[in-house]
Amino acid sequence: MSSALESMLAVPPGRRDEEWERKFLRELPSAKVRVLNPEPQLGPDHWPYLFVATEGDESSLESITGVLNWLSTRGIGLAVNPHKTTPDIVLTYGMVWNFRERGEFITDRSGRPEKKKIELQNGQEVLAGPPSEAYLPSYARSILKQFLRDQGVLAPKVLMVSFDKENYDLCFSLESLGSPPAHEHEGIAEALSWFLPMHYPVTLISEKVIPGFQPL
Repeated sequence: MSSALESMLAVPPGRRDEEWERKFLRELPSAKVRVLNPEPQLGPDHWPYLFVATEGDESSLESITGVLNWLSTRGIGLAVNPHKTTPDIVLTYGMVWNFRERGEFITDRSGRPEKKKIELQNGQEVLAGPPSEAYLPSYARSILKQFLRDQGVLAPKVLMVSFDKENYDLCFSLESLGSPPAHEHEGIAEALSWFLPMHYPVTLISEKVIPGFQPL
């Protein structure tokens, strides 16, 4: 373990702020970890995580980047030192594959899809297009499709949409999701967000409002 990471782990949980988390995430890729259980475990949020520890015999430690690459193809998050009262850090699946694609767990900027103009019924113009492979890699799409398939959604449709011509939302077709009632939309968007990088806004919208959705 690097001295920087070791000193950061010594900081009491009550004194860890957002700056501590940013620094910890920058140092984490250099760490070696011990897998506590080869099978993913359900966290309190009911999502699957691989539990790892930052301490152990040298022979039992492996590069965390290798672990993250393995997780990226399996739709699993990561919990570091979960044996503590509070894990030192918890990475959602979206954070895991964001690291694989961009070399960082949290990205401030958003991607830009291929653009085309669509005129809404009220006259508002938006930019829209399918998410690119760079924005949504095939392995992450497969994981997301499998999750939705497990929920009974067999043919999800998506579209990248910008309402201000600068920022983009990854939109899911309400019809393809089975037209869930409005009170369920927030929960569905939150569930989908676990599979996506933190800088990807998720919106559920009807194909009657914006046409052009394409299969995920």
